[in-house]
Amino acid sequence: MNWLKKKIAQHRRERNRRGLKDSAYQFVFNETLEGDYVCFDCETTGLNPARDRIVSLSAVRISGDRILTSQGINFLIEQADAISEESIKVHQIRNQDLQQQQAQLLSEEEAISRFLHFIRGATLVGYYLEFDVAMVNSVIKPWLGVELPNPRIEVSELYYELRAKEHLYGVYQPAVDLSFEEILKHLQLPNFGQHNAFNDALMTALIFVKLRKLQQTSL
Repeated sequence: MNWLKKKIAQHRRERNRRGLKDSAYQFVFNETLEGDYVCFDCETTGLNPARDRIVSLSAVRISGDRILTSQGINFLIEQADAISEESIKVHQIRNQDLQQQQAQLLSEEEAISRFLHFIRGATLVGYYLEFDVAMVNSVIKPWLGVELPNPRIEVSELYYELRAKEHLYGVYQPAVDLSFEEILKHLQLPNFGQHNAFNDALMTALIFVKLRKLQQTSL
């Protein structure tokens, strides 16, 4: 069945490619580079990709088992509308905070363009990555006519597989807590504080590297 899944994925990728409106972004369909990963996170104005916008976006590159923080990106994005009180409670970013950093602000299109250049050929890694990908797609789909084609790895799934394997080998396992805090605690990793895009991307990268090492030792 793996060959069938691969063929379906190739068909979807090609259909996606045919929708590209700007040939300057053909590079987003570069072949996946083995061992090259990018962990990214967005802070947003809300949880609905159809109407909410990205406030900040951060990403770090992972090569093998090394997290290359020196090659990270961290963007603040201009906001045309007021950021809701509910969102501010989560990520602590207000419109006036953005205005105070006017020199560092990027337009949404510029930020996403830089992000696309950063991730070319990489496998994307994240915690509940589907949401962050949906937020990026909400920008590039109307603009470029495509969605992110990069392969994806969800760290909560990797963590669940690890705990399920512990149960298989006779270790008592209650219902698996997939909260970010619990995953960090169980893997004995530092918690730098959530809802900061760069911190979240970095902590997720630490989780990914630790889980891969544990996978390798359990083979």
